[in-house]
Parts: sequence; structure tokens; C-alpha cells
Amino acid sequence: MNEKTLRILEYNKILEMLKEKCVSQAGKEKAEKLTPSSNIDEINLWQNQTAQSASMIVKKGSLPLGGFRDIRPSVKRAEVAGVLSASELIGISDFLYVCKKITTYGKGDTKDCGFELLRDMFSQIVTLPELEAEINRCVMPPDEVSDGASAHLSSIRRAINVANGRIRDALNSIIHSQNYKTMLQDSVITIRGDRFCVPIKQEFAKSFPGMVHDHSSTGATVFMEPMSVVNLNNQIKDLRGQEKAEIERILRVLSAKVSENTRELAANMEILSELDFIFAKGELALKYNGAKPEFNTEGYIEIRKGRHPLLNKDTVVPTDIYLGKDFTLLLITGPNTGGKTVTLKTIGLFTLMGQAGLHIGAKEGSQLAVFDDVFADIGDEQSIEQNLSTFSSHMSNIVKILSQATPYSLVLLDELGAGTDPTEGAALAIAILNKLHRSRIRAAVTTHYSELKVYALSTEGACNASCEFNVETLRPTYKLLIGIPGKSNAFEISRRLGLTEDIISDAKNVLSKEDARFEDVITDLEISRKSVLLEKERAESFRLEAEKLKKEFEAQKEKLEAQKEKIIAKAKEDARMVFVNARDEADTLLREYKQSLKESKQHDINTSRQKIFEKASELSEFSEAKLIAGSESYAQTQKPLKAGDRVIAANFNKQGIIVTPPDSGGEALVQLGIIKTKIHISNLYEDKTEKAKPKPKAAPIGNINKAQNIKPELDIRGATVEEGLERCGKYLDDAYLANLGQVVIIHGKGTGVLRNAVQAYLKGHMHVKSCRGGEYGEGDSGVTIAELKK
Repeated sequence: MNEKTLRILEYNKILEMLKEKCVSQAGKEKAEKLTPSSNIDEINLWQNQTAQSASMIVKKGSLPLGGFRDIRPSVKRAEVAGVLSASELIGISDFLYVCKKITTYGKGDTKDCGFELLRDMFSQIVTLPELEAEINRCVMPPDEVSDGASAHLSSIRRAINVANGRIRDALNSIIHSQNYKTMLQDSVITIRGDRFCVPIKQEFAKSFPGMVHDHSSTGATVFMEPMSVVNLNNQIKDLRGQEKAEIERILRVLSAKVSENTRELAANMEILSELDFIFAKGELALKYNGAKPEFNTEGYIEIRKGRHPLLNKDTVVPTDIYLGKDFTLLLITGPNTGGKTVTLKTIGLFTLMGQAGLHIGAKEGSQLAVFDDVFADIGDEQSIEQNLSTFSSHMSNIVKILSQATPYSLVLLDELGAGTDPTEGAALAIAILNKLHRSRIRAAVTTHYSELKVYALSTEGACNASCEFNVETLRPTYKLLIGIPGKSNAFEISRRLGLTEDIISDAKNVLSKEDARFEDVITDLEISRKSVLLEKERAESFRLEAEKLKKEFEAQKEKLEAQKEKIIAKAKEDARMVFVNARDEADTLLREYKQSLKESKQHDINTSRQKIFEKASELSEFSEAKLIAGSESYAQTQKPLKAGDRVIAANFNKQGIIVTPPDSGGEALVQLGIIKTKIHISNLYEDKTEKAKPKPKAAPIGNINKAQNIKPELDIRGATVEEGLERCGKYLDDAYLANLGQVVIIHGKGTGVLRNAVQAYLKGHMHVKSCRGGEYGEGDSGVTIAELKK
């Protein structure tokens, strides 16, 4: 890529931002050398790596590179059989620990989450746990060889400690001795040149038995080694030499182990630095909310809501830019400081960043073209040394650009033709644009010349654009309007700044009729554009509102359907249970009567049985229309409801009794057979059916026989809820007729489903006075005890 273009478009600032995201020096070096590529396969690879790293950061956090050291110099020394220092070995141990962390980070669900490229890199890392463990055993941070590195080193250091202890004992006896008290300058032990000494006054230097090793700065004190510890000091010196030799041997052995793994270490270093570089691109993309652009080789650029990455992301105005599909030349006009130059730099910098594998500050779906080179002439580069004016400087750059640009290049020209006579400058600008247009070179150009606006309107393959300016506030909006040439707005701006009307009128008279008409056309276009934009926004608002209402309607419909299915299923189940209970009760009664009157009234019994089944059949077919025919709901009649009132629940097609009157929301608690539920009064109707008259309870014949045969407990363990309740119903009828006062239902503990169903059934049964769970010694929660009515 053109080096001058990289500098003009401030590509180096993007690289500095990228370097800040790198952890290792090797990663920073890679970031510093990053240049755009013109190979679409390589570009797509880089973009995918950036996208996968950004996704991985969002999902699993940043890459754990803490402690990552540059071990390349150490690895090179080990390759040539050099001995590494303790600090270098610690660096290699830290590096291997980072390798282990990175490997753990790369494991897990990366296989199925779209991280294939990074997974391959993670899988190539070699952890070398044996080498890491051996270094950690022998060397301690920051650069000390541990006692446990070898048995010989440990024994040497123990001997040194013993000798040091003896010397201190000897010196302590001297500094506390009355014989030497007057000779000592101070009662302390000091070290001079690795030798233990005591401070002696200068006047006693010759009389004190020992060797002089140093003097104080004033000369008043002489540091002397007593003769009694000379041999011990010599012994320590000899041990220090042995310690040093042993440490060098240990370091040589460890360095040899490192040398055996230099290939793996170098490969790990390259992989980790590459991962550091890739994840830095991901971190940078997340910083400015970047997106992966789609690339093409047709020269088509479409930037959606682009934001220049070097501007404040909270204040920058997103803009839409497209070029290269319907037109190859984009001419941008508008007032100064309106955003024309920023637009050029955004196009150029996004192209460079995208081709370098970096995400761009735009929405998903943005497209960029792959160019072989990008050329830019932006800004004032006049040179006093070369005696070049602004115009000359620009023209020199343009000459070089025209000689090097190809149909696969992108050209960005700022203020084309400026700095000279406007007529000649406009003519030159049109000629240059013709050259670019004939060569099918993609180009974006800014200008103030009206002639270039006319050129774009009259030339196929060229398009006008403008940076919008708010005349009311005298501020640019920084929005790019493609298809509409810009106005200078000089007259309006001058009027708002206080220039008198007579001067403005004179200025307008100076304009030719053609120029005035052209400005009027631009004004009309601007008015039309704003009208169309307003209608478009209103239509979009209506569309979004319609979609919202549609979604709410569909959600409500689904909710109602689900509730309807649940209510119907529950009502069917309740109706079935009522029918089953009624049939079982009829069967029980028939069996009792058949037993007591089986010979004399056989015909009457069969007739009664037939009537009972007909009644059950009639009950099962009893419809809501029959129950509530000609009735109005309590919501319609406004009649008060009180506990004990008999009602018909239309939504369940069942008769019930009010347990609790309606609350403020119109919800009443109703007993429907064995079930209690809240029902709105709009679904409750007055029960006008004839109430069953209570019949006096006759003492059944054969109660004595039943009491002898019926057990006081029923075991339904292992049964389903339906089977268990059916057996409970039959058993309660028999127990009631047998005058049993209390029965025990054995249902087991289990999950509690059967227990809850049995207890709910017992609470609503006509023969049951009360029920409770079993206590300790009765079967605990595995049984329910019911007291029957008399």
C-alpha cells in the first residue's frame, strides 16, 4: 500500500490503538508491522480470526496472557548450548504456565461454537509440564536456586549456616568480653569483603589480635577480623566456592533440558504471540463496537452507519456511504467543516482497516471492495523548502496518483482544483475526473465548484453528494446525502450573521441567471428530499407499529388457545370423575340391595338399576345449554352471592356451591365436586334445578355382615391416581354402610402425588367428616386417616 496514503489517512494511529491491546512485545511487533493485504482469501481469513476472537472474548473473557514473557533470547542461547541464568529459567517457567492457561482457555465448547480457526491454534500449543515442574523445583523467584535443587547444594548450605553460627558465637564472645571492651568502637558484628569483622578503635589496632580489612571514612575505626575466626571465615569462603560451582552445574543441567525443547518453545512463542495479536484485534473491535465487513472484488463499497474510529464514538454522527455499483465517481460538496474530509477519510481508513483484517465501525452487512492500492490527496501540504504552493503541492500528488492508479485502485481527492483561478481550476478538475471516469477508477472527490456539480448531474457513472448544513443553527449535521448536490449557503449564513439585505441583494444580482436557477434547483431538491424523508420515516413508524400490534395479537391468541385447551381438558376430567363416582355409588347400592333382597324383589332391583344407569347417562349428556337455558349470569343480574348458594359454572358445565363470596375483582371460590376453584361471576348462573330432598338414612340390612368382612384400612400403594381414587370411592361406600367410624387409607410416601390426590378427594367426599395425615406410629405421611359421618 502507498505509504503516504497510510500516513494521510492516519492508519498509524489505528496501529497504535492495536498495540495498546497487545500484552507481549512479540504481539506489539506484529501489530506494528500490520499492513493491508490485497488478497481476498487472506483478508477473509484475518477477518474471521478477528470475529472469532471477539466472540470468544464476549463469551469467555479476555485471553489470559498475564505473565507472558519474551523468551526468544533465552531459547536462542539454549540452542547453542549456553547456560541460562536463574531469572531466564524463571521466565521460561512463567511462559510454560501461560501456555497451560491458554490451553485450558481454548478447551471446552470451542468445537461447536464457530471458533474453528482459533481451536486449531490452541491445539498446537505444547505445555511441557515436566520441564516446568523441574524448573519450579530447582529455581525460586526472582533468581535464586533453591536448597532442594540437589542434595549436595543442600549440604553445602547447611555447612555454611553452621560455620556462620560458630563465627557469630566467637565474635559475640569478643564484643561482650571485658578484655576487649575498651578496644571496641561499638559492640556490633559487621561484614567487610565477605569476612566477619568487629569495629576497633584506631589506637588499639596494633594491640588487637586480628587482620585489618577496612577503615571508616573518618579513620577513627578499623574493621578487623579476629584471628580466632580466620579459619572459620576461610572455611565459609571455600564453601561459597563449592556452592557457586554446584549452582552452575544445576543451571547447566536445566539449560540442557531447555535445549532439548527449544523447537517446542519457539513454536509456542510464535503461536502465543499470534494469539495475542489476534485477540488484540478482537479487543479493539469491541472497543469501538466494530463489525465484520463483507468483501467483494467488483469495487463496490457500502458503509452502513459508519463512524470514524478516531472520533469520539459518543458524539460522532453515523453516516451511510456507497460507491462503485451504480456510479464510480462520487462528488461531495457542502460548506467547510461540514464533514466532507471526514467522509473521505472514513472511506479510505475503513478500506485499509478492512484489508488489514480489522473490523470497521459500522453496522453488520457493510461491504468493502478489495483494492490493490489506495491513493489520497487530502489536506494542505505546501512546501516552503521546495517552493511549492498549495496548488502545486496538490497537483504534484495528483500527477503521481494518475500515473500509478489502476481500475482496481481507490482514489480520494480533497478540494480538487482549489488554490488557483476558479475557472481554470474547475476546468482542470473536470479533465481529471474524465480521466478517472474513463479508466473506471473508483474515486471520491470533494469540491466547492458548481461546474463539478453540473458535471456529476450530466455524466453517467458520476453522482453528486453533499454534507447537510442546518441554516437555522449555522451548524453542520455531518450527514451525507448521496444524490443531492450541496449548497454553499453563503447568503443565508451571511444574513444570519448580520449582513444587511442591500449587500445580499447586490450579491445575488451579481450571480448569473444560470447560477441562480441552479441554486434554486438545489433548494427544490432539498425541500423534496426532506419531504420524502419525512414520509419515509412516518411509513416506517407505521410499519413498526403494525408489526408490534400483530405480534401482540398473535401472542394473545396463542395464550387464549392454551388457556382454552387447559379449561376444556380440566372440565372433561372433572365430568368423567363425577360420572365414575356416580356409577360406582350406584353399583355399590345395587350390590347391597341385591344381597338383602335377592329373591323377593329381584325384578324391582333390576328396574331400579336400569333407572340409575339411565340417570347417569342423562347426567353425562347434560349440556351447558340445558343447565343455563333462559338464565342470566350474576354479572348481568347483579344479584348478591353468599356462601352456600347453589350455582352453575358455565365454563365447567357443572353444578357447584359458593364457598367464598366474590372479591373486588368478581372472583368467587366455588366447590365443584371435590375441586375448589375461583370463577368469575360472569361464568356463574343461578342453579334453578330441583334440589334433592334429603332422605332419612335407613339402617341397611346386612351391616353386621359387612362390619365383619370390611377391614378398617385400604392399601392402594402402587396404584395410579385414577385407580386409587376409584378404589377409595368404593371402599368408603362400603365402610359407611358398615358403620365404620374411622378408616385408614395406605397410599405410601413416594413423590406425594397419590397422597395429595387422596387427601383432596377425602375432603370433598360426602361420607367423610374429617381427615388427617398419619402420625408417628400410625404410618407417618404414608397413610391418611379419615373419620366417617354417622
